[in-house]
Amino acid sequence: MNTGLIVLIVLAVVLVAAIVALIILGKRAQKKQAEQQVQLDAMKQTVTMLIIDKKRMKLKDAGLPQAVMDQTPKLLRGSKLPILKVRVGNRVMSLICDEKIFDSVPTKKEVKASVSGIYVTEVKGLHGKAQAPEQKKSFFKNLVAKAQEKAGAKMVK
Repeated sequence: MNTGLIVLIVLAVVLVAAIVALIILGKRAQKKQAEQQVQLDAMKQTVTMLIIDKKRMKLKDAGLPQAVMDQTPKLLRGSKLPILKVRVGNRVMSLICDEKIFDSVPTKKEVKASVSGIYVTEVKGLHGKAQAPEQKKSFFKNLVAKAQEKAGAKMVK
């Protein structure tokens, strides 16, 4: 047999094994996420809060309790999380926000939020209109807008 054919067969077997392993790991991760979502829904409470500030910051800089830091895996401690600084009643605290809703959370507004522990899962506006998140422009659209501004400024002169 040709050695190139043998190498090709070995590579195909390795690729198939890697794909099967990724499928199995993906299914396990989905099951774990579904279980965690059920737990979050079971512990959910609706709270009225004033959102003071929102930022993406490292876990150690967020001002979360030490117990949270101890339970977090070491690899994730340096990653940035969406953090909300809120006032509930007369207490000011930091909460972790769900990534899906972080951009639509209004600042300096009073809202009703679904909270599970220190995790904010849903926010509804209490007073006034809900603020729509700003759509970020793509690189190309941003470039075109700058070019049009400069062209408009030259025309005025």
